[in-house]
Amino acid sequence: MRTKSFSLLALAAVFTLSACGGSQNSNSNPAASGAKAAGLDVNKTYIVATDASYAPMEYMENNAVVGFSHDILDAAAKSQNVKLEFVNTPFKGLFANVDKGDSDIGLASITINDERKQQLDFSDPYFEATQMIVTTDRNANIKTFADLKTRPASVQAATSGDLILQDLQGKDSQNIKRFETMPLAFKELESGGVDAVVGDSSVVAYYVKQNPNAKLNTVVDPSFVKEHYGFAFKKGRNDGLREAINKGLAQIKTDGTYDKIHTQWFGTPSGNSAAASAASQ
Repeated sequence: MRTKSFSLLALAAVFTLSACGGSQNSNSNPAASGAKAAGLDVNKTYIVATDASYAPMEYMENNAVVGFSHDILDAAAKSQNVKLEFVNTPFKGLFANVDKGDSDIGLASITINDERKQQLDFSDPYFEATQMIVTTDRNANIKTFADLKTRPASVQAATSGDLILQDLQGKDSQNIKRFETMPLAFKELESGGVDAVVGDSSVVAYYVKQNPNAKLNTVVDPSFVKEHYGFAFKKGRNDGLREAINKGLAQIKTDGTYDKIHTQWFGTPSGNSAAASAASQ
């Protein structure tokens, strides 16, 4: 009887250990559990449309998308076991691309504003910026945004810089020169085609630092408001993708990953991102 009782106890212990082991394995990947909890297919690869012409935020290097925005989204997604594929997409058609469902997420240093929120849903903000004016020495008399009232200026089409210039000069102003990318807008200034460029502080400051021979000057007007970037999703999408990305953003801000990425790209931990980017780039 003692031998039989021992055998039964040993068998029970084996079943108990097996059950515990199974439970441990199912929870060994918290990110996978998080993705499943959000209702996502962890085997699916989600497409990210990105205008990769906006260094240092998102740009092409060795045939791959890189940059601060890329790294933040990638880290947030990986923390939730969400697989992403980044596809270079012109900014002009990027919103429509996401709206039609051709892509799952839009990444292009997109400023969250009321007009865009009518068309798309957005993640929680991941970066703070402002607008900045760039001039050359021959236009050093441009000291404020108001000085551009009647002056030719270049912008990337459909960006915040384009919108505020329209507010200043009028929507149909012939002095607003629109380009598909910011580098083209800068080249127009350097060739003398315009008197100034208006664009996001992170990109402007980076370009000025990377091109010292161009001898470019920057102006920040007190009227420029703070802007916040977000990742874009199709309006009304309810499969849990946006929620998973938001959860990932919160996690990487808490565990220090966000600050590590911010330091890598801007030289300082996060704080006032616009100021940090201007100071370091």
